[in-house]
Amino acid sequence: MSDEPATAADLGAGSVDTEQQRPVGTLTRVTRVVAAAGVLVVVWVLLTAWPVVVHGHPLYAALLAITLVLSMYVGLSTRRPPSERRRRRRVLRMLLIVGSVGAIGLVAWLKPFTAQEPALAAMQSDPKVAVAEYPTQIVMTPAGTPSTTAVFFQPGARVDARAYAAVLRPLAEAGHIVVIPKQPIGIAFLATTAFESAQAAYPGVTRWVVGGHSLGGTVAAIDADDHDTDVTAPVVGLLLYASYPATDMSTSLTAAVLSISASNDGLATPAKIDAAKPDLPKATTYTVVEGAVHAFFGDYGPQPGDGTPTITHDAARTQISTASVGWVTTLAR
Repeated sequence: MSDEPATAADLGAGSVDTEQQRPVGTLTRVTRVVAAAGVLVVVWVLLTAWPVVVHGHPLYAALLAITLVLSMYVGLSTRRPPSERRRRRRVLRMLLIVGSVGAIGLVAWLKPFTAQEPALAAMQSDPKVAVAEYPTQIVMTPAGTPSTTAVFFQPGARVDARAYAAVLRPLAEAGHIVVIPKQPIGIAFLATTAFESAQAAYPGVTRWVVGGHSLGGTVAAIDADDHDTDVTAPVVGLLLYASYPATDMSTSLTAAVLSISASNDGLATPAKIDAAKPDLPKATTYTVVEGAVHAFFGDYGPQPGDGTPTITHDAARTQISTASVGWVTTLAR
């Protein structure tokens, strides 16, 4: 047993660390529980969402690594013998606990929805479309000379960017370059500069259609409103999938708008789509896919809070793609 007298809190805890042969306090037990939870959450994410960790934006993998290292450090810190500066150690440990709990909660909540078939098959190149995947984006390039009108599409919150490959690939087959950014930790508001990077990367594109699903559409609306009057490569179209703008741009937005929504959407409900209509230009085109739900705008499985579909996913995807290609074609020169 250590020569240092045990504190009242330690003696009242009633448990003993057999390795150190000294009483274990409540704070130490809490620290170990939090540390173990951090390790378990990271392992859970790796086991259930490994493909997205590998194919997603590098920031999420970095967050997992930081959480794992922090949790292990916090846990191992409880194995050290008592210090003469016990109060300082307690304050530091409490700060580490708070930091760990926050990181653990964030990692668990940010666990992404993983892309499923047929999106994964659509990620393969063929004679019609070349698909290139990079750490921060996916690019679909049509064979031959591409149209000078390209499409930039923001994924929904926490959704694997690859999940939109099948629904957007017909746009590439129709001759348009399609760029899908991989958002940092799956949040579109952290990818607000991605469109400007795409503009700079494709000088041959003279007109852009920006779009997005759910929260991605909200960010796309901001990009459209900010860049519809650009002298070089302006945004000429805003493509909204189960989405609507966060602010009124009914008079400021000069780009054409196509809003595609789902009648059975439990998240971007028909009532929410209708309520946001005054925030979009009067000339906005609205298309409703009857029987579809929020998750049918990508291929990533069911989504909590969504509605119940009365149409097949394949049928809904076909309607969404067909409407998108027809509309973008009318904007292309």
